[in-house]
Amino acid sequence: MKGLKRLTLFWSSAVAGLLLTSSIGHAKAINNEKPYTLTTWNKKTADGYRGFFKVPENRAIKDSRNLSIQYIRFPSTGKKAGPPIVYLAGGPGGSGIMAVNYRYEMFMALREYGDVIALDQRGTGHSNDLPNCESKQIVPPLISTSDSKYVELHQSALLECLSFWRDQGVDLAAYNTLESARDLEALRHHLGEEKIVLWGTSYGSHLALAALKEIEGSIDRIILSSAEGLNQTIKLPSRTESYLDRLQKAIDQQPEAKAIYPDIKGLIHRVHAKLEKQPLKIQLPQRDGSKLDTLLQRRDMQQIASAFIADPKSAAQLLAFYRAIDLREVPAFNKVPSRYFPDGFLQPGAPITLRPMPTAMDIASGIDKGRKAKVAEQAKASLLGDYLNFSYHYDGLAPELDLGNRFRANPQSDVPVLLFSGTLDGRTYIESQHEAVSGLSNTTLVTVKNAGHNLFMASEEVQDTINLFLEGRPIEKTTITVDLPTLAIK
Repeated sequence: MKGLKRLTLFWSSAVAGLLLTSSIGHAKAINNEKPYTLTTWNKKTADGYRGFFKVPENRAIKDSRNLSIQYIRFPSTGKKAGPPIVYLAGGPGGSGIMAVNYRYEMFMALREYGDVIALDQRGTGHSNDLPNCESKQIVPPLISTSDSKYVELHQSALLECLSFWRDQGVDLAAYNTLESARDLEALRHHLGEEKIVLWGTSYGSHLALAALKEIEGSIDRIILSSAEGLNQTIKLPSRTESYLDRLQKAIDQQPEAKAIYPDIKGLIHRVHAKLEKQPLKIQLPQRDGSKLDTLLQRRDMQQIASAFIADPKSAAQLLAFYRAIDLREVPAFNKVPSRYFPDGFLQPGAPITLRPMPTAMDIASGIDKGRKAKVAEQAKASLLGDYLNFSYHYDGLAPELDLGNRFRANPQSDVPVLLFSGTLDGRTYIESQHEAVSGLSNTTLVTVKNAGHNLFMASEEVQDTINLFLEGRPIEKTTITVDLPTLAIK
């Protein structure tokens, strides 16, 4: 959710305590809540409550300051509603409140089964009061920079930012998935509920799985998509190769796309070799109308690809970039929303800037020695190298933040879990997702063919399956097929 516009909230001016119309659903008095009306970017509205609850920033420190965790509660509309359903955004760093813009229909549909909570996790959205860090490190935009130098600049930026945050009084040790899991228990108490339902995607699934280990007795059931396991913050490069094989098979289903992309691995390898030999000088448009010159290097395309392979539609854009470079043309980066690109790429020459919550969260979840060695070995033969998750290069620089191998062990539980996995998800690969929930004995695995990382809104059948799950009814159809987007973009 990088670079997204801010969610526009129109807070109701109603007198405190006044019940809203029947469209708000079942009214329930909860401390620190006020009535509000939410308006999404496309002008859809929903009545509910804005609320917050207080938690210690660092529960290991006696006099730690308190954080105000913000949320929006959409009251249930069903006659037999169950526990509150808490949405856990991805990232890490995504805003649950902002996610209503993308999944408005799902938020509203789930009200049939309980109050729906759009939560801004600690350090995100309205629950964030931490300063970003603009380092003094700059990647030269017009000088070819080696991988080792590029990594060195970012490692120096991290060390600089760690010092900056300490000087600012930021307790980075408080920003990890374990503390966020404990926040969910605090939310449950705040709501006055016996149990809660967790609904998470991507990093949100990572948080949900951690909560399953930490507060299992407080969780009624869990709905996940695009699962990221507790030891999967750093992705395995070999899984990217398998994903590209699946993408090629999808391309081969479309004659026009197949004619243009008969061998996507060969195309990617060829373009990387060209850029390695001679980086491409391009201009990147800026918001003020100006253009900045930069060198497009092989590493840049590896990082761009790591972001764009998330979904089939963005993967099609990525292949168009590669094809343009292969034809000695300038890729049309300006035709794609900026949120798809790696941080800093579109502003060449700008200082390396880090956000505290996502930086700390990824470092805390970390990687064990065995997996790190595996990533290093697999990266040698992988088209995208070790750029799938840049926090790989931060490992060992802040050992005091690492939660350790005990945290990274898979959860064991019989709590009902529903997991949706897209066959064309290039961020959390389907094989890895199944491994992430392998210790759970009451899991329903649903494969969504042709879907990518962001699949909750891919088909009405996804919502229908969630409804069955929340109703405690058997799910007989465990494969959903969605239409492929056009993979040949000219």
